[in-house]
Amino acid sequence: MKQIYLDHASTTPVRPEVLDAMMPYFAEEFGNPSSIYPLGQTASDAVAEARATLASILGATPREVFFTSGGTEADNWAIKGFAHANCAKGKHIITSAIEHHAVLHTCEALEREGFEVTYLPVDEHGIVHPDTLKAALRPDTILVSVMFANNEIGTIEPIAELAALTHEHGAVFHTDAVQAFAHEPIDVNEFGIDMLSASAHKIYGPKGVGLLYVRKGIKVANLLDGGQQERGKRGTTENVPGIVGFAKAAQLAWAELTPEHDRQLALRDHAIKRILAEIPHAKLNGSWESRLANNVNFSFEFIEGEGMLLQLAARGICVSSGSACTSGSLDPSHVLLAIGLPHEIAHGSLRLTLGRNTTKEDVDFAIDSLAATLNNLRMMSPLYEDFKQGSVESVIERFAADGFPYTN
Repeated sequence: MKQIYLDHASTTPVRPEVLDAMMPYFAEEFGNPSSIYPLGQTASDAVAEARATLASILGATPREVFFTSGGTEADNWAIKGFAHANCAKGKHIITSAIEHHAVLHTCEALEREGFEVTYLPVDEHGIVHPDTLKAALRPDTILVSVMFANNEIGTIEPIAELAALTHEHGAVFHTDAVQAFAHEPIDVNEFGIDMLSASAHKIYGPKGVGLLYVRKGIKVANLLDGGQQERGKRGTTENVPGIVGFAKAAQLAWAELTPEHDRQLALRDHAIKRILAEIPHAKLNGSWESRLANNVNFSFEFIEGEGMLLQLAARGICVSSGSACTSGSLDPSHVLLAIGLPHEIAHGSLRLTLGRNTTKEDVDFAIDSLAATLNNLRMMSPLYEDFKQGSVESVIERFAADGFPYTN
């Protein structure tokens, strides 16, 4: 059976060029970067070169880039580390209601320590409006953390404006850029970003490695104590193969960014237009204009999401209903609830995320399969039968008056 992978926001396959770059550091160049003999120094030089590569892509200096085990650790380190190091200045943190759980749960952990957290609402497209942030800033606000682009609905936030407001107030701005790094052009100086989290496995690099950018002069407490690795900020022997692979993946993605972005954008819009034109009772989630080029997220009425995913998987199509980190949960997406969807619609959501190997034929096959799957499921749905008989109204049709892209 043909397999079509449309879940690149969850993870991506390691590119052959990336694997080739990593392989020597598993075997013949296996040295510990902290060792002073040549085998160790070869590894140390590889880590330094990777750090310089990633810093250059961000518009940062190598000393501002620290390696982590992934995006979750980077988020934890940025938020907890900054909060603990600067709590004498204030204990108020601001984030958004649609952040990844790596940020939300970190903020909740700090609340249990006595910090106060404001969770900014978003509009119906998932956008954090600068005026909302401005109203939430307080004299004791020390940190604002808003993601660059949402992992579920793909909405890209007005980061430069949010960062500027944060700085006017004298606070520090962090962004979780896991979904956007090397997919969107991000220069930390142009956007005014003080701290940034990124992960390798979203850009065809290995799992288990990420980075935290910390602007020079910003004080962040250690999350991991131990040796003197990462200039004494993160003890543990460096994951040399992973770090080398991360840099190679980022280098390749950066070189291809514009043409690949434009290619995926065309495929994304083709998919959105087909679904809106051909599948009834469908609603596009997130902003169409301010959106990641590879993200398609819809809610379908009279559908239970798990059955939809299982039937599509049986057809060889790999998609998700939201974040891979919550795929085992029966609760509806907190992102979809935050943009105003009722539970019954949020439960029927589908996320397709395109990749560098996705073709138009893949997209068309997936949408054809989706249409057939939804038709099968609705034929078995008592609620859909009640709707056809006029005893149940369509919730999605209510969104028409608000200008949402939907089909009736």
